[in-house]
Amino acid sequence: MSNLNLILIAALTFSTQMVAASEQTDCAASAGLTYVCGMQNAEDLVSVPATTWVLSSGMAPGGGIYLVDSVKKTWSQMYAGKAAQVSHDEATYGACHGAPVFENFITHGLHIRAGDNGHSTLYVVGHGGREAIEVFDVDANRVEPTLTWTGCVSMPDGLAANSVTSMKDGSLLATVLMHPGYTFSDVFAGTATGAIYKWSPGDSGFELMRGTELPGNNGIEVSSDETEIFVVSSGLRSISVFSNNNPSKLLRSTGPLDFGPDNVHMTADGQLLTAGPSNTDHNCGELDIENMDIEEFASCPRGFVAATYDPTTMAETQRWSGPAHADFSNATMALKVGDEVWIGTFSGDRIGVASAAP
Repeated sequence: MSNLNLILIAALTFSTQMVAASEQTDCAASAGLTYVCGMQNAEDLVSVPATTWVLSSGMAPGGGIYLVDSVKKTWSQMYAGKAAQVSHDEATYGACHGAPVFENFITHGLHIRAGDNGHSTLYVVGHGGREAIEVFDVDANRVEPTLTWTGCVSMPDGLAANSVTSMKDGSLLATVLMHPGYTFSDVFAGTATGAIYKWSPGDSGFELMRGTELPGNNGIEVSSDETEIFVVSSGLRSISVFSNNNPSKLLRSTGPLDFGPDNVHMTADGQLLTAGPSNTDHNCGELDIENMDIEEFASCPRGFVAATYDPTTMAETQRWSGPAHADFSNATMALKVGDEVWIGTFSGDRIGVASAAP
């Protein structure tokens, strides 16, 4: 979850160990959830437009991109880095050199934008061999969707993205959780550790959007008319809204939530949907803000909360929750899939599936 490479590597190593341990358990329904099991750290999920397929990131070395059948609850590894899966758009992404190597490919936040004729563009926060937003074409005109890498936009030196979203002209907005020199203790103490960065086609690279600095900039989304930017602050446990034209102007916020929101996505009916671990967990105790340890945090199972928010009023409109469970914790996001809500995690071997009824 970190944007400092050393902390990220440590967290991913720990998360992979958690997966290895949980592989000894079964995939039976529990705690009000059913599961899709076997993937490594499905940190973020998106639906392939006009299909029943879901794409999942894999926040561990070699996690890559998973293709999940939401009906059969089965999955396969979608990206292997083979030559047939590469078609470099040099006109748009000429500064990017070569497709990511699968063995090094660690994937984090996802965003998908519907295109024409059954094609969509998938934007992936990539770690491992390089820190970049990787871009793929998703072709849903076959029995199973296929993936083709078309380019990337590198992050500024020393920075790693957390989440990404796009705009109609191809511009990208990416969050950085922590700039160099900060720690998780700084995030939860309320220090402005991160920010939003923007890139548009033709730009030489990402540029800081001044005024968007928050304690732990995390999930990000834009309004349908692209006038507003919604960004999660991990430290404030809130969703803040900035003007796209004047990002130094904070328009409104949810205020502190009773759970730790992470990724945020817009639902088909125009609501903001986010999820995260519950703040109240008697078994884990209170967060030690001064000595925040991501490994210690991840090792204690916490319940999850998922909720939707009206983007105009920031009022909560629906809520789902589940208790702490040894084999499913560290929730990062929620996605409505048909009559279900799917829950991702940064540390675990499964996706949680709940009824969409609140």
